[in-house]
Amino acid sequence: MSTGGEPIEQLIVARSHELGDLRVGRVLPAAARRMVGPFIFLDHLGPLTLPAPVPRTADVRPHPHIGLATVTYLFEGEITHRDSLGIEQDIRPGEVNWMTAGRGISHSERFDGLRAIGGPLHGLQAWVALPLEHEETEPAFEHHGRTELQMRDTDGVQIRLIAGTAFGLTSPVRTLSPLYYAHLELKAGASFALREDASERAVYVVTGTSTIDGVPVEARSLAVLRAGAVPSVEAREDCTIMLLGGEPVGHRCAWWNFVSSRRERIEQAKLDWSAGRIQLPQADASEWIPLPANA
Repeated sequence: MSTGGEPIEQLIVARSHELGDLRVGRVLPAAARRMVGPFIFLDHLGPLTLPAPVPRTADVRPHPHIGLATVTYLFEGEITHRDSLGIEQDIRPGEVNWMTAGRGISHSERFDGLRAIGGPLHGLQAWVALPLEHEETEPAFEHHGRTELQMRDTDGVQIRLIAGTAFGLTSPVRTLSPLYYAHLELKAGASFALREDASERAVYVVTGTSTIDGVPVEARSLAVLRAGAVPSVEAREDCTIMLLGGEPVGHRCAWWNFVSSRRERIEQAKLDWSAGRIQLPQADASEWIPLPANA
């Protein structure tokens, strides 16, 4: 249990946000908090049911990134990833797609596997800002199946580590700064003791109702933990929870899909995308998202 004050520094509720034909819950950035460690973006997609056939307007067409790594993690459904490195990869529940944008990459996210049949879709996408020395690194992509990720399952608590090292587990994902990202399943009445594994940490309740040292935290809420707090998370009902944290990488500018420590680098990325200097996915180059007027 925490001592010396309330364990929760901030409580952020996901806001509804349009993403093409879909609506998502935008968690980070928020007015009250822009980042947790290096995590600068967190979107909650679903749970929803896509109609059959799934319209192509629901897809996310090719778009660019710089200065960050994206991680897509699904609880239900399937997404097809294609990028400008020539990678095509289906993403299914419990798997991890970690795409390092570095100096520049583009990718699309489509529902090819669900196109004809439709079905449930539920997941999260997070962005991790890269540290200064790696902002302009070569773009890269990793995919790891659910059996490649270390997990522990005891006493109504199942934890799977997506990235980093924490809770006695280590992920195979190559990260460029100290962080962790974990998927926690709690049965009703079960509890999980958190540790001070990073200087900035947060708990995101995906589904169900939980408490953190007795403080209620509802679904679609991010509880940013106070420095030094080592609380327990307890499930009032079956819960799906994400644990995230890491060391700060410093101030970051963000505009649309671009993240950088330098505003002028984002301005250059805008020009590069508009001029076609960021390559499109080779297997998906017939359409793309143009630079928005405002973002």
